[in-house]
Amino acid sequence: MTEIRTVAVIGAGILGRRIAYAAALGGYRTILEDLFPNALRKAETEIRAHLDKAVELGKVNSAEADAAFARLEYAGSIDEAARQAELVIEAVPQEMESKMEIFIMLDKFCRPGTILASNAASLSITEIASVTYRAKQCVGMRFFDPEHEVKRIEIVRALETDDDTLAAVVEAGRRMGKEVVVIQEAATGEVAKKLEIIRAAAKHSCPVPPDN
Repeated sequence: MTEIRTVAVIGAGILGRRIAYAAALGGYRTILEDLFPNALRKAETEIRAHLDKAVELGKVNSAEADAAFARLEYAGSIDEAARQAELVIEAVPQEMESKMEIFIMLDKFCRPGTILASNAASLSITEIASVTYRAKQCVGMRFFDPEHEVKRIEIVRALETDDDTLAAVVEAGRRMGKEVVVIQEAATGEVAKKLEIIRAAAKHSCPVPPDN
């Protein structure tokens, strides 16, 4: 199983901040990325406040909160964040084109063994993964926004996700303190057709391996 030591989170919006918070508390070195410096400053302030609140409520002690905060780092580019991680979780708005563009960049910047996860709520993980050369290492990790559902995470196994990737992200979800539910993504006709087109095109091309 892939050993995850560093988690990169792409996008410092509400969900991105919550994912980074959970990853840092789970013991992972955590790199939160956003193009906008103001978003990162806001995220740092909010995460510190959430940790202090957790101490106040008795969920963690002050030493654990300080250790989690110390594990947090910030990056102003996808390249900077992704190159260092074994697991990258994108948490950008729910637009297929944006998520595909990010996965193309992640596939280029990440090391060969890095797992790519999408927080897509209803979009096809299989389709997002199809733009990469590592579909077996792509998976969905659905973190929830409403407070009453924060403890739950859905791991979405795409059509090509392999066992090692699934096991690694299930373990990561549990370390983040989440109730993990695994869902197998269904193969719709449209997605299956697109995969066939992509595979056929790949047979007639010479893929360029991603930069390392």
